[in-house]
Amino acid sequence: MPPAVILAHSVSSILKGDFFVAPSWADWAQTGVFLLIALYLILLLPRLKAAIGALVTGALFTALLVTHFVLMTTQALWLQLMLPASLLLVGHLLLTTKRFLMTEKGKQKSDAESAESNRMLGLAFQGQGQLDMAFDKFRKVQIDDSLMEVLYNLGLDFERKRQFNKAESVFKYMSEFNPKFRDLSARLAQSKAMSETVMLGGGSTRSNASTLVLDKAGVSKPMLGRYEIEKELGKGAMGVVYLGKDPKIGRIVAIKTMALAQEFEADELEDVKARFFREAETAGRLNHPNIVTMYDAGEEHDLAYIAMEFLKGRDLVPHTKPDNLLPLPKVMNIIARVADALDYAHKQSVVHRDIKPANIMYDPETDTPKVTDFGIARITDSSKTKTGMVLGTPSFMSPEQLAGKKIEGASDLFSLGVSLYQMACGKLPFEGDSMAQLMYRIANEPHTDILSIKPDLPQCLVAIINRSLAKQVADRYPNGAEMADALRQCAARLQG
Repeated sequence: MPPAVILAHSVSSILKGDFFVAPSWADWAQTGVFLLIALYLILLLPRLKAAIGALVTGALFTALLVTHFVLMTTQALWLQLMLPASLLLVGHLLLTTKRFLMTEKGKQKSDAESAESNRMLGLAFQGQGQLDMAFDKFRKVQIDDSLMEVLYNLGLDFERKRQFNKAESVFKYMSEFNPKFRDLSARLAQSKAMSETVMLGGGSTRSNASTLVLDKAGVSKPMLGRYEIEKELGKGAMGVVYLGKDPKIGRIVAIKTMALAQEFEADELEDVKARFFREAETAGRLNHPNIVTMYDAGEEHDLAYIAMEFLKGRDLVPHTKPDNLLPLPKVMNIIARVADALDYAHKQSVVHRDIKPANIMYDPETDTPKVTDFGIARITDSSKTKTGMVLGTPSFMSPEQLAGKKIEGASDLFSLGVSLYQMACGKLPFEGDSMAQLMYRIANEPHTDILSIKPDLPQCLVAIINRSLAKQVADRYPNGAEMADALRQCAARLQG
């Protein structure tokens, strides 16, 4: 508008009293609000979480706007509140930006420290031979050229242990970053071919156990001793079990391998090997219809193996579950034949030491139970493995076995009593929250009354179980034959 028009409007507003007034206390009020906003930004906002801080800032900004608007429209008072409002918005924006930048910087530093920590842990695990844990740590580190070198060595370590499927996993992980690294593509193809053929655990690549026989068709079946390895059947506490074949006579066998060099210290390895063959020879002399026949034992550098009768069926572990128990007469019939087998072995001065459902194979088609792993527990019972592995199964051990006393046949019968208890009701007679508590209860406390779990069990079976689980050797059955006879008599009463 022209200056004359502006002047006319101003004079008109003054004459009509249509104007805003800045009160005498306006400066004090404006300064006070400004200081309050400054104190909020300096003292309170940095201590608030991001969401709460945003809500408080929003509320203060709204309060300043509303106050300014109300004073103008209702009281015609003019206070300079937009300066504190601007300070509030700009201050909040700067503080939150700083906090975000500091957090990101801290996060990057933390990620870097975490990556270095994982790298160091991975190298430590690799040095201790715990390759799976090492690979798990390395995968948490952002992959780069230096880590590729580490991973390449890890893959080679898996190959040396003949864990070709795991070596394949490492090489495949590396190829996602740089498929042209060294001879990675060739290594990947080789480990893939090996893992599809067979996986032998433990030992040196110079061993015949891992020797590949190449023919026109490519990679053929590897040999372990004189046996051809067909496929993997399962894994045990100390090694892998394979299906094998003796090509000279066409006999199908189960081969249990044990990587003794990986599990025992060098100063006791020779003693362990000597015991291995001594116990294998003793167990090989056992000839009973309910004991697995052992054909052969051998060693390929650091990989010891036992070739034994291949059995159809599977172990009794599935029939220890409450919803999959066998009928009581069948349970007693199976355990009676196992007791006969133990009686025969004890007369040959052979103690099993690790009787449990997992070591009793059962073929439902032929209704034949067979005890496996005679002598294996004796091979390892007094030695400490490198990995700190707990050998044996404490839940099935007798009080004298836990106490380190001389083990005789009565210990096997105690373990058989635990197996009978579990197969009759689906629970273990001794349980604990820790290994120490479990061992204390086996050694000192009576077993849980089986009738409290399954009240309908016959009294004769309860009596057999109670006698088998007696703490004192003298209170148990003197031999397996008497226990087998008691079981058969009890089963006959049930069927009669």
